[in-house]
Amino acid sequence: MLARSVSIVFLALSLSAQQSEPRPAEVQQADQPKPIQVSVQEVIVPVTVTDDQGRFVSNLEEKDFKIFDEGKLQSIKYFNRERNQPVVVGFLIDISNANRLHWKTFREAAIDLVNTLLPGEKKYSGYLISYGNEAELQVNTSHDPEKMMDKLRKIKPGGGAALYDAVYMACTSRELVKGEPIEPRRIIVIIGDGHDSASKKGLDEVLELAQRNLVTIYGVSTVAFGFNVQGEKNLTRLAEETGGRVEYPLNKLYKDVSGYLSTPSDEGNYAYKVGTGGYASEIASGLFRAIANVAGEITTQYVMRYVPSETDMGKVYRTIHVEVPLPNVKIRHRKGYYPFQP
Repeated sequence: MLARSVSIVFLALSLSAQQSEPRPAEVQQADQPKPIQVSVQEVIVPVTVTDDQGRFVSNLEEKDFKIFDEGKLQSIKYFNRERNQPVVVGFLIDISNANRLHWKTFREAAIDLVNTLLPGEKKYSGYLISYGNEAELQVNTSHDPEKMMDKLRKIKPGGGAALYDAVYMACTSRELVKGEPIEPRRIIVIIGDGHDSASKKGLDEVLELAQRNLVTIYGVSTVAFGFNVQGEKNLTRLAEETGGRVEYPLNKLYKDVSGYLSTPSDEGNYAYKVGTGGYASEIASGLFRAIANVAGEITTQYVMRYVPSETDMGKVYRTIHVEVPLPNVKIRHRKGYYPFQP
């Protein structure tokens, strides 16, 4: 009986001690102030510099660049001009009805681009998204180009074009590579004419998403000389505002053909003398040059990073401007960034 009484007293004292002494978490909450959350974002700026002939200027040093954030000169914290830097490339392929006529040619160009940008090394990754009536992730992020090339050989075009949904998918629905978006950097290459007729997302929404995800977008336009497609301006906007550009491999295809646009043909003038050796050679060489230009620019960029000197980051969107003190050069870079994630 005595032993039982002692046990009850001991248990009561033990419970009293537990209630009177706060747990470590409670001590921290009661005695320590809440930590102040400070957002310091390192801004990444890939920059391409070309001369007046379109040739890459690849011998510049850090001292040759000035970066302005909202008009204020910034201190560059990181500078890299090495070629063949690690990248993860999204290949977005238009498989709508608009590309049915030249599909085999565009498919071979896409295969060539995949083979060029993904040589099978671990530091290069890519994924494949096709877009017709819907955007579809055909191959998730991989180092292996064969998976994407095999898929491209099997795809058949048809339907509308959900380009904006494809860009949205590229930013949200694929496996990430460790280190993105600093190293490797994020690139999207769109092979299509820029039109959109089937997306649930809008241009402004996906452009903001791409900018928030530090994606640089390039385009290989499938629009031929003499034709205007409403989506051309949208493709240009996606590219230029993220620091990329658009190649037009078919823009000179028919310019020297007398009466091309005024001469009726069974093909509806979407192709002139389809099947002839001259036609095939011209379209192939145009696409080859476009692929070489896009691949060359992606692998010949300067990459700089800085931490904004201004502590007031209240602006929703902040502009970037880059200067190089050389005459007759063209500088391409992202136009701005969003300092906070939504």
